[in-house]
Amino acid sequence: MHDVSHGEDAPQVDNRLLKIIGIVVLIVAVLLVIWGILSRRHSEHKLADWTQDQSTQTVSVVQPKSEPASNALVLPGNVQALNSAPIYARTNGYVSKWYVDIGAHVADGQVLATIDAPEVEQQLVAARADLETARANQNLSQTTATRWSTLLQKDAVSKQESDEKQGDLAAKKALTNAAAANVGRLNALTGFTRIEAPFAGTITSRSTQIGQLVTAGSAADQPLFTVSDVSRMRIYVRVPQAYSAEVHPGLHVALTLPEYPGRSFDAVLTRTAGAVDQQSGSVLVELQAPNPDGALKPGAYAQAKFPITGTSGSVVIPSSAVLYRSDGTLVAVAGPGNKVQLHPIKIGRDSGDTLEVLAGLSQNDRVIDSPPDAIANGDPVKIAPAQKTGATDKPNAGAGGNAKQ
Repeated sequence: MHDVSHGEDAPQVDNRLLKIIGIVVLIVAVLLVIWGILSRRHSEHKLADWTQDQSTQTVSVVQPKSEPASNALVLPGNVQALNSAPIYARTNGYVSKWYVDIGAHVADGQVLATIDAPEVEQQLVAARADLETARANQNLSQTTATRWSTLLQKDAVSKQESDEKQGDLAAKKALTNAAAANVGRLNALTGFTRIEAPFAGTITSRSTQIGQLVTAGSAADQPLFTVSDVSRMRIYVRVPQAYSAEVHPGLHVALTLPEYPGRSFDAVLTRTAGAVDQQSGSVLVELQAPNPDGALKPGAYAQAKFPITGTSGSVVIPSSAVLYRSDGTLVAVAGPGNKVQLHPIKIGRDSGDTLEVLAGLSQNDRVIDSPPDAIANGDPVKIAPAQKTGATDKPNAGAGGNAKQ
């Protein structure tokens, strides 16, 4: 009996064992499915984060520097001669000789070159012959008209015939006047074979050679010479609108040139355009300075130092940080959460590589240097760490071109 009961319990034990194994396998299978789903979601989130990270632009930022109030406004200027005249040929011909070269000082009316104009000379000979013919015809017509006038008094000819002779005389006089005018014109052209200086000055360019063909009235050609009066110079400067109210005629301005370090030239503001240029937002002014030693040269770059108080509260940023768009002048700032914020600004003085910002920025703003043209409000950005080059790095230099991309 004992052996029989033990045999009946064995199948029950096997069934329970199989159930336990089945439950374990099912649990393992469910866990595997859950792990696979979680792993896929993790991979998807990781891929999305990687994609977002790759699409986020890496930018470098700079801190605006404070602009301390100063007692001078320094602006770039362009130096020009008091008078400058390009000399073109007024008659057709060939250059037979030139007498002056660049750098030569010439007097008013001095001959610079001579032109051989054989065609004009032949035309003048023909015009003089035409004039002689016209005068001969006029004299004959004069004699005929006088004779017919005498005959009219004796009633030997009709009034109509006498009037015809008088009309022929008037026509002959007109032809003579026209021929004389043509001779005068050709005489003037012959006089143009002497290229003369219109005023005293310095030859600043020469583009002619002996034997060169010159054509009158061809603006496409280069001038034969350029004469510049450099005894006194004009300096043109664009003053920002914010400072335009402080400049006026009679204001003395100090000029400095890079080729004369340590030397200053005194210039006087002579006139102002009185209008703000819409593109640059500045007012064009003219300065004049004496140039007894010829140190100031036409076309030179100069810095004009105006005795004007600076604007308090302004900051300085690199010129590369500014965006010029149809809706105004903007800068991109990295705001909270590294989201882009576009700030409209008002520009003061332009120093070339830096700009003074009168309004729209503070020293605490993180200004994006060299922002992409398509950057917009709300764009996420990554801030590139600044590369330290030593203890002499300026604290406000920003990442600039040293940022690691």
